[in-house]
Amino acid sequence: MNSADFHSTDALAFEDLGRVHFIGLGGAGMSAVARILLARGVPVSGSDAKDSKVLEQLRGLGAVVHVGHDPAHLGGADTVVVSTAIRPTNPELQAAAAAGLAIVHRSVALAASMGSQELIAVAGTHGKTTTTSMITVMLRHAGLQPSFAIGGDVAALGVNADYGSGRYFVAEADESDGSFLNYRPRIAVVTNVEADHLDFYGTAEAVHRSFDRFAALLPAGGVLVACQDDPGARALAERTAAGPAGPRVVGYGYDAAAEVRIIPGSFSATSSTSTLAFPGGEQRLQLQVPGEHNIRNAAAAFAVGLQAGLTPAEAAAGLAEFTGAARRFEARGEGRGVRVFDDYAHHPTEVAAALQAARAVAGNAGVHVLFQPHLFSRTREFAAEFAGALSLADSVTVLDIYAAREDPVPGVTSALITEQLQVPGGYEPDPAAAVAAVAGRARPGDIILTVGAGDVTQYGPQIVQALEGAPAGRA
Repeated sequence: MNSADFHSTDALAFEDLGRVHFIGLGGAGMSAVARILLARGVPVSGSDAKDSKVLEQLRGLGAVVHVGHDPAHLGGADTVVVSTAIRPTNPELQAAAAAGLAIVHRSVALAASMGSQELIAVAGTHGKTTTTSMITVMLRHAGLQPSFAIGGDVAALGVNADYGSGRYFVAEADESDGSFLNYRPRIAVVTNVEADHLDFYGTAEAVHRSFDRFAALLPAGGVLVACQDDPGARALAERTAAGPAGPRVVGYGYDAAAEVRIIPGSFSATSSTSTLAFPGGEQRLQLQVPGEHNIRNAAAAFAVGLQAGLTPAEAAAGLAEFTGAARRFEARGEGRGVRVFDDYAHHPTEVAAALQAARAVAGNAGVHVLFQPHLFSRTREFAAEFAGALSLADSVTVLDIYAAREDPVPGVTSALITEQLQVPGGYEPDPAAAVAAVAGRARPGDIILTVGAGDVTQYGPQIVQALEGAPAGRA
């Protein structure tokens, strides 16, 4: 039995949820769904392997929370919610199946929680969390009171999910396990379509077919907002537009053919300025985050804002309030004149975007990276691409692979990446030695970036401490 067996395109009515139990409640996606259900008055319980700040917050909202997994924790649950990360050997999952309880993927539970609200779903290989966050901040600033569910914390929102009384529900739609096909969006955003999650899909072609199915979920009066700069998203938009009685397609990006076109502006360490051209006019866009990729994300959000009835000025004013999502080029501190940032990037394209942003912030100073590969399968498939992206830095130290949901694969180690690096650094399996190595290479004015979707984020504060006690770095 595998949690993937519970992916379903069959809708589940909100009224049919009953008492809901989450296995793996502390996860970003799971906790977001739980917050929505609690806000809507649904009795919620859940368990996770260890206690956390997220679990404490959910307790405060009324959830019954257990640490550790035990069949007794199911209590009187009617519906059990899982994610693909839950293994078939989980005792609560086995007990729920034996008892004949309804077992659904978190996407099905989230879809049920939306009720009659119109869904704005944000999908794509990269940029989902930031773009979803930008749309939510923009709509809230305009007073539209959207509901939202995001795969990460957002400073301007305070939480990763909330239930609002407005017309729209904004949700991050995860393609990693195909579960984004459980939604029925009115507006769909696709930031990019690239080969990823090949442990689930098998081939790049299967990834593209899945996005075709996602776009096909839009009704005749719906809207697909797609990045014109990305070949995969652009091809998806072209196929969708060519279909019979399909949704309206809005392209965005730097490409001259984009309906919402970015006119390049300027960057600073903490902001970016550009202009968006659209049918009927232009709008200056001032963001509190740097990087071309963030301007693209904001252009997507701006396009959604226009579709939701905002004026260009209202959309831009809302986007100006966005201060970043957790672990997206997030500042972690400074020591000896060296600034330390953390980024969730875990695909070569994301890594390249993070390092390009770091270059813009660093100016003529150096950029040093502590990287943790995420998943054995992804490392095996993209080792050369990771090496190429990481080589945009001045030095790179690579930790052991973060396994997440996978078992080790013989012969697949971080050395697959480091043996192809074009810059100093290398493979360092000892985290303490890695922290010391990265701190030791930096000199005042440089930037250090911890990168990866695993627990590499914990080393940012340790690097700051090491910098405070370290001698000046080498030139």
